[in-house]
Amino acid sequence: MPDTLEMAIVRSSGLDTLLRDLTDRAVQAVPGAAACSITVRRGDRLLTLAGSHGLPSGLDQRQYENGSGPCVEAAETSVEQYAPDLQAEARWPTYTEYALSVGVRCVLAIPIAVEGERGTALNLYGVEPGSLGPGRDAARAFAARVGDTVDVALGIERRRESVTDVRTALLSRSVIDQAIGILMAQERIDARIALERLRRVSQNHNVKLRDLCTDLVARATRGAGRSSGDRN
Repeated sequence: MPDTLEMAIVRSSGLDTLLRDLTDRAVQAVPGAAACSITVRRGDRLLTLAGSHGLPSGLDQRQYENGSGPCVEAAETSVEQYAPDLQAEARWPTYTEYALSVGVRCVLAIPIAVEGERGTALNLYGVEPGSLGPGRDAARAFAARVGDTVDVALGIERRRESVTDVRTALLSRSVIDQAIGILMAQERIDARIALERLRRVSQNHNVKLRDLCTDLVARATRGAGRSSGDRN
């Protein structure tokens, strides 16, 4: 994974902007393409990572909801899918009906090779029957080139999510420690017993330990504020 590529992405105005630009360039690079999107898998579902200008709203989402369509097939099977004329297409009837209603007649979905990921595809849409046929080689070449970029983008996204998880864990640990301290002072017990009590109340009331501790700290803070006001 080239460091220079990652630096270029980090320095860009944002991953969303860079990936949107990528799909716009795909439309320019592939003859007959009117719109483009990138499908990726997140956990147990597919979603659109980026879409070009002119991409009809809901065009990919209808496929994800139904679990059927050229983009879904390409992402799930890693096999290129081409529908030269949706008017004559019988494989995905529900999706085809919607695509035709928004002016799409031709679809080409090409799997993208991304390290450690399955379920990634470059999706191209044409407004004329057979319009993407002459550009299939160009589309494949473009999909091969963007694999590294999408790979790096997903890696950056995962690291950002990891940092967020760590911050959340640290904040949770901090508020739990504060709640333990409050109980120790109020009940004159040690930290182990205070934590056991908090856990027992959390389980009995089906409340997350972090939320229980946050509420306890907030009430103690409000009480301290009122006491200070009364003395003044």
